[in-house]
Amino acid sequence: MQDEAVDSSDSMNVPDIVLQSSSPKLSQKQDYIFHGGRRHVRPYYFEFIAHVNKRWTGKTIVDLFADEFKGRPRDYYVGTVKSGRIKVDGETVPASYIVKSSQKITHFLHRHEPPVMTDDVEILLKEPDVVTVCKPASIPVHPCGQYRKNTVVGILDAEHNLGPLFPIHRLDRLVSGLLIIARTAAKADFFRQQIEGGLVKKRYIAKVIGVFPEDEKVVDANINYNGSEGRSTAEDASSSGDDKKVKGKPACTKFTRIDTNGTHSLVLCEPVTGRTHQIRVHLQYTGHPIANDPLYLTQHVDDLETKIAKRIDAGERKLVSPEDYMYSSEDFSIDPMCTNCPKLIPQGYEEHDEALWLHCVRYSGTGWEYECPYPSWASLTLPFS
Repeated sequence: MQDEAVDSSDSMNVPDIVLQSSSPKLSQKQDYIFHGGRRHVRPYYFEFIAHVNKRWTGKTIVDLFADEFKGRPRDYYVGTVKSGRIKVDGETVPASYIVKSSQKITHFLHRHEPPVMTDDVEILLKEPDVVTVCKPASIPVHPCGQYRKNTVVGILDAEHNLGPLFPIHRLDRLVSGLLIIARTAAKADFFRQQIEGGLVKKRYIAKVIGVFPEDEKVVDANINYNGSEGRSTAEDASSSGDDKKVKGKPACTKFTRIDTNGTHSLVLCEPVTGRTHQIRVHLQYTGHPIANDPLYLTQHVDDLETKIAKRIDAGERKLVSPEDYMYSSEDFSIDPMCTNCPKLIPQGYEEHDEALWLHCVRYSGTGWEYECPYPSWASLTLPFS
């Protein structure tokens, strides 16, 4: 469903409810609750919008939601259709209603966003047409999926009154580092043209398992992303036979060892292309995965490294269990139809995130260059530091 709020008071059957879109700002300072070492968002009312596609056509409205959006039980969708919180073309329909192609579907709900780490979104440089920040790990760049206010764009709007903003590149949610954001559409287009023209050079640092080779290493291996699994695999085109079709898209990354202590290595990563999880899967391909990467660590080191990373993370942040949160009416009002209330965290997001040891340090193009300081984990004084 399209992540879009709509100010439509007739889409609800509950009095005194205000949709978040009544304000031109994406977020306000008072929208956040800090608890247990994480930044939470006060639950709020929101309306999602979608249009019936070919795959959905011919399904009942309840079957559509139960099949496509499995995060809530079927009984919830039956109730929301009957109450009018789910509508078709602005009208309340029966649970047996069969949807037709291109019809507009709206879903009004009490929205709970997943929490993120409490690290500040540090502004590195602010100019009239561009702002650069150091993005903390765990925070998405812009509204997507379950996240809207708990994003870099949302936090900058709430805490620095910056908006509208136009991110010109993205970093995976668990990756930290330099993020360049245009403040005008014209500046965003300027960056876009350089990126599409292959004129932009990118630099990251990663902390990996083992002693990385001293000489520069170039990995030229296709990246095949599996959306259902949420991970990528790499395949070397040159090693495949003529009769075997190589999967994925061409991808190339240059690696240079910065330092090693015999247990870990700090590696400079320069991606030539920009595929999903490219640096992470190419490092795995070399036999030196990122040392706390839950997706791409090899099996024999997975348990050891994950335990080490969790111990470090918990020791630094003094995190508490989400179950320690006690509901307070001062934080938010309970919605009787919400499947998450009275909990603050939505179902499926109870685990604590860890900062991936991958950090963007520099982007440069024709006539410009922006940098970000190294993170605290970029030290090899002691093993597991």
